[in-house]
Amino acid sequence: MKALSIKQPWANMIASGEKTIETRMYSTAYRGELALCSSALPRIAPAGCVVAVATLIDCRPMTHADEDAAQCQSEPGRWSWVLAAVRVLPRPVPVTGRLRVFTLDAETERLVRAQLTPRAVAAA
Repeated sequence: MKALSIKQPWANMIASGEKTIETRMYSTAYRGELALCSSALPRIAPAGCVVAVATLIDCRPMTHADEDAAQCQSEPGRWSWVLAAVRVLPRPVPVTGRLRVFTLDAETERLVRAQLTPRAVAAA
């Protein structure tokens, strides 16, 4: 699973639905499922954890129309990473973040996916 480190409080704002566009000074060709990792600094809980999984549906040059969804002002060179279908993890999973889009290790991905899979309901 691909992942992206996001500084707090923005990671929590995405998880809560307040922020639907993450901004970066670079673009990506990647589209699809993306684990959202809160960076270790600043130490705003939950720091250093996967907090949610979203679908990255677009990456485009940022415009003034993106400012409310991004919770920041546009500036030259900034890119809008448009997120959809955000699923918050009930229990954040510790992770060591990295710069740019990265791949979660197998165990971290397993722990994240276990929380995304609906539990089977036993037949009565």
